[in-house]
Amino acid sequence: MVSTASCTQRAGVSSTSNFARSFNVMRRAGTLLSLAAWIGIGSVAHAQPPASPASSDSKPTLSGCSTAKASVKFDFEGASRSVCFVEGERTLSILVTPEHLPPINPSPWYAFRYSAEEGGNLTVHVRYLGARHRYAPKWRGRGDPSALSVEVAKDASSVSITLPPGEGVVSGQPLLTSAHYDNVLSQLAEIGGGSRIVIGQSHDSRPVEAVRLGAADAPRLVVLLGRQHPPEVSGAFAMDAFSLKIAELVRNGSINGKVFQFLIVPLLNPDGVARGHWRGNLGGTDLNRDWGTFKQPETRAVNDWLASLPPQVRPVLMLDFHSTNRNLFYVQGDEANAQGKAFLAAWLGGKENAFAGYPFKIEARDANPGSGTTKNWFSAKYGIPAYTYEVGDDSDPAAVRVAAEALAQNLVPSLVMPLKE
Repeated sequence: MVSTASCTQRAGVSSTSNFARSFNVMRRAGTLLSLAAWIGIGSVAHAQPPASPASSDSKPTLSGCSTAKASVKFDFEGASRSVCFVEGERTLSILVTPEHLPPINPSPWYAFRYSAEEGGNLTVHVRYLGARHRYAPKWRGRGDPSALSVEVAKDASSVSITLPPGEGVVSGQPLLTSAHYDNVLSQLAEIGGGSRIVIGQSHDSRPVEAVRLGAADAPRLVVLLGRQHPPEVSGAFAMDAFSLKIAELVRNGSINGKVFQFLIVPLLNPDGVARGHWRGNLGGTDLNRDWGTFKQPETRAVNDWLASLPPQVRPVLMLDFHSTNRNLFYVQGDEANAQGKAFLAAWLGGKENAFAGYPFKIEARDANPGSGTTKNWFSAKYGIPAYTYEVGDDSDPAAVRVAAEALAQNLVPSLVMPLKE
C-alpha cells in the first residue's frame, strides 16, 4: 500500500529547542562541515562517529541504526546518505546532510527503509543540516496507514514521522531510480519507433542514456532533458508524460519524423539520483551550472553528441524539466528573437489557467546570466527558445500529466507557425 503522509505543524516546538536538538545531533554524529571528511570526487563522507560515543546504542552510522524493536537502513538505490543514531527503543534520528559544501540549493532529500516490531509505533526524527523541510514524506509499506503522522518543527529545521509497526520505505518524493528510467526509455523507443542510445558515462560509470526519435537526418532537433537535480521528481513525472506523448505523435505521423527529431535524456544525473543527492552530481557540481564549461561528464556527453550532428541538423528548441514550489516556465526575456517570441505566444501564451488543477506562471527574463544554466547556454549558442519547465513539488500528478500531454500535443504546431507581421 502506498500513502502520502499529511503534514501538520508541531505545536509548541520552538526554534531554540529544535536548534539545540539539531546541534546535539551534529555534535554526537561529528558532522560539522568544517570537520567533514570527503569520499570520492566532491561527495560528502558524512561524519565519522565520535571516538568515545556515549553508548554503543547511540553510535551514529551511515549504514543505518537499530534496536531490538526497530531499525532504519539506507541500503537501496536512491537512499539518502544520512547519519542515523538511536534515541530510544522506538525513537531513531536521522541527520540529513548535503553531498558537498555550501552553497547548495536547499532541496534536502531523505529516503530510508524501516522495520518496527509489533507493540508500538516508530518515531523517526529527520533533521536537516543547513536547510529547511521541503518535501512531505511519501510512505510505502505494510502496516496501518492511520497510524502515520507528520509534525514539522516551527522553524522547519526538522520533521518527526510516526510510523506503524511493520516494514516500509519513506522518502521525500516517490523513488524514481534506474529501473524506472530503463522502463521509460524502452517505452519511448518502442512507441516512437526510435533508438535507445548511450551518449556518455557518469563519474561512477553509469550510462547517460537517451532515446532518439525521428530520422537521424531530420533537420529540426528538439532536445528534452530531465533529472539534473535528483530530488525534483514532479518535474520527472511531467517529462515522462510529455515525452511519451511526443513518441505517440511521432508514431502516428502527427509529427513528421523526417522533419523533426528529438533527443530525449530523462536522467542526466544518474549518480546523484542513485546516491540520494540534494542537487549535484558525483563531481560535487550542480549540472545546471556547468553548461558552457562542460567540466562534468554528463553535460559534456550532451554537448559532444550535439557537436557530432551533421551540419544540416540544428536544434530548434530545448526544454529542461525541473521542480520548484510552483508551476512555472522560465523563458527568454529581452534576448528572445522574433521566432522565439512567436513560439512562446503560440505554445504558452494565454494558457496559464487552461489546465484544470495546473495553473502556471511564465517568467520571461535572462535569469542567472553567465551562470552556465542549460536555458542560457542553449539560447546563446543556437539562438532558440530554451525553457525551464518547472513543476510544483506538490502539484497533483494527474493534473501534471494532463497538462504535459496537452503541451506536447501543441509543441510542433507552435514551432512551425509562421511569424506574424
